[in-house]
Order: sequence, then C-alpha cells, then structure tokens
Amino acid sequence: MEPINLALPKGRMAEGVLRLMEDAGFKVLANGRNYRPLCADPRFQLKLLKPQDIVRMVELGRHDLAFAGHDWVVELGAGVDELLDTGLDKVRLVAAAPTRAVAGLKGRPIVVASEYETITRTWLDKEGYDYLFVRSHGATEVFPPEDADMIVDNTATGRTLIENDLQILDTLLESSTRVIVNPALGRRPEVEEFVLLLTSVLDARKRVMLEMNVLAASLDAVLAIIPCMRMPTVMPLAGEGGYAVKSAVPKHEVRSLIPLLKAAGATDILEFSFSKVVS
Repeated sequence: MEPINLALPKGRMAEGVLRLMEDAGFKVLANGRNYRPLCADPRFQLKLLKPQDIVRMVELGRHDLAFAGHDWVVELGAGVDELLDTGLDKVRLVAAAPTRAVAGLKGRPIVVASEYETITRTWLDKEGYDYLFVRSHGATEVFPPEDADMIVDNTATGRTLIENDLQILDTLLESSTRVIVNPALGRRPEVEEFVLLLTSVLDARKRVMLEMNVLAASLDAVLAIIPCMRMPTVMPLAGEGGYAVKSAVPKHEVRSLIPLLKAAGATDILEFSFSKVVS
C-alpha cells in the first residue's frame, strides 16, 4: 500500500507538533538538512512546508494529511476535512489600530495590512469601513502608524500589540493547529489510528491519576467527591484494611480536589502522570 504523505509545519508550530507526534509513537527523525525528515512509522512519508502552503497542497492532493492552522483553512476556503483540533498554538485573529487613532477610523479612507485578505475584507465590508487592503508578509504589527492605519493579525497574548501601542478592535477568528486531510483519501485505517493515538496523548495531558487508600467507613464519601472518566477503580486492600481507589481526574481540579479527599477520609494519596488515554 502507498505511504501516506504527511505535511508538517515549519516555524513556531513545529515544536508542539513534533512533540505530539513523538508522544503518540510517530517520532520524527532528522534526515540531514533537508525538508524530508523520516518518521518512525514507515507508513508515513514526511515533508516540511510553510504553514501558509500546507493547506493548499492538501486540498490539491499533493499531500494526504497535514498539521495546519485553522486560520489558513478559513482564509483559503479550502476543501479539506479537519479531523482533530490539537489545541496547540491557540491564537486569535484580531483587528487592531494605534490607540490614539481608533476613534477616527470610520468615516475616512484607511489602509489595512494583513496576511489574511479574505478574512480581513469580509470583516471590513461587514463593518462598513472605507479601506485599501495591503498584503503583509510577516511582522504585520510594525506597519502602523506610518504604513497602515489598521492591521489584522494573529495574537496569542496580545503582548506584541501592546508593545507597539496597538488596541484590539475586534476578534475575527479563533484558531489552533488542526489535523487536516484530503477528502479523497477516505478513512484509511492508518489515518484513523494516527488520529486515535494523537487524541489519546492530548487527553492524557489533561488528566493525572490519583491513587489513595480509603477505610470502608469513608468509601462512599470519597466516591461522591472524586471525578472519573466512567467509574473509579476500587480494590480491597490486604487484611480487610479498606480499599485502594484510583481514578483519572482532570489535571486542573487536583489542587482543590486533594484537600477534599483528605477531609473525606482518603489517605496515602499519590498523583501520577501518564502518556495516553484511550476511551
């Protein structure tokens, strides 16, 4: 069977994607200084591309599968399917302008710079701006005030915009790294397995395993508190000394959960991380 052509993003998105693939069992191996690294799973043939180029190449069938930003899927109106939202590289696509000039943007012709022409024009037309669009090629935040009155750009924290004295006017889109596929590929078992294992890693990152000992008299109180995926595992301890209880719980709840479990009668509480969760 032909290998699956998988495109990986270069640049800032690469670190999170490569770590996710390795944790899922698809480690990416360097292959000299070229754009074709090797995959630990030979069913996948890899190539590195700029994020802006990946979406179109998958749509054209040049690549079967890829990691790509949702922003570029929307911008290009691409005929691809999104199989998985990895939650990596979360950003907002925002319109921003110099703080002191915000009030006077409507009612006069303005210059707007962005890499995202389709999304930007759609929003500007909806909002009723009189504008001239200028395509930027990176570092869009440096355009105002001399070269643009407004920009539309990605931001994760907003810090860069603040440093350049820019005020956010509106959020046009929320984006993150997605796994996309050419619809013509169909649901090949390799792709289903790939998505399953990636999902198992992403789910595991959100949870930890809590294990504890509980006396019989306290068991109901502990089980009423502890969250779980389905049901906690409860096993009798040797010598009729109570029960061992374990459950995979949301990581963000652990800080408040442990004192409650202790107060309910749990002892010897242990916390473990794990690498995969398959529901």
